[in-house]
Amino acid sequence: MKTCVPHEEPDPPVLTIVGPTAVGKTTLSLNVAEQLDAEIISADSRQVYSELTIGTAKPSEEEQSRVPHHFIGERSVEGPPFSAGAFADAANARIRDIRSRGRQAIVVGGSTLYVHALQEGLADIPDVPQRVRDRLEERLEEEGQKALYEELRRVDPRQAEKNDPTKTHRVIRALEVYHHTGKPLTHYYDQQPEPPFSYRTVVLNRERSALYDRINRRVDRMLEDGLLDEVRSVMMLDVDLDEAPMSTIGYREPIQFLRGEIDREEMVRLVKRNSRRYAKRQLTWFRRYDDYIWLQADEAAPADVFAAVDFSVGTA
Repeated sequence: MKTCVPHEEPDPPVLTIVGPTAVGKTTLSLNVAEQLDAEIISADSRQVYSELTIGTAKPSEEEQSRVPHHFIGERSVEGPPFSAGAFADAANARIRDIRSRGRQAIVVGGSTLYVHALQEGLADIPDVPQRVRDRLEERLEEEGQKALYEELRRVDPRQAEKNDPTKTHRVIRALEVYHHTGKPLTHYYDQQPEPPFSYRTVVLNRERSALYDRINRRVDRMLEDGLLDEVRSVMMLDVDLDEAPMSTIGYREPIQFLRGEIDREEMVRLVKRNSRRYAKRQLTWFRRYDDYIWLQADEAAPADVFAAVDFSVGTA
């Protein structure tokens, strides 16, 4: 149990701006940050890599000069991957440092798992050997999904209540943790540490046809700006092209083209289509959070953001 310190004021919430790809987060967040005298914590799982600039739509040098940015180009694709958990730990440290200097931090990005890890935390669930998963897959074939779900109800009723019985991959995930560790999945969620900061979050959105048009035009600009040259350069490095971040949208398709697996027209079509689908998945994810406030990006100004989340410009 936490001990309350008399007269100690809780840390103010961290303003967060999220939204789908190409919705317009960068422009609005810069204006917001300037009004708050804030620094931007980038919650983008690919902009953190120095070699990935065009395909990730990084803020330009001029934009970065307006407001200090964190987690932009700080790591190399040749190094270890930057997980959501590692990001959350590092971002919490940066937020503390920024506030210790009398400034504010705002979180901006669209990488859903990065934002979730920062705001909600991640449970420390042990790795499960493949053999455990394989055996459960065999049982699924032999006994059927109902039998596995009934077992989950017995060993982890709270998790079973949250699970859709037809989502067998989630049922198997919960059972594999129990079979490997002897503890239910909810045990690890219960042990999950509480994040050190609270958040007020705005989701930017646009009418779907307008958003999709922005995505299509962004892809065209990326190609005009030299995306293929950027991909060629990365392909010469010591990096697994079939793993993230190179296997992600906007890099996977150019790699397929440069390998001769698809033609240029198909590459462009796939990048645009996959980017639109990704935007749709992002929006679906953000709708999971009842406390997120939605704003139309084409109408939103900093004052609208502050009013929507009851956020004072004077908040310290």
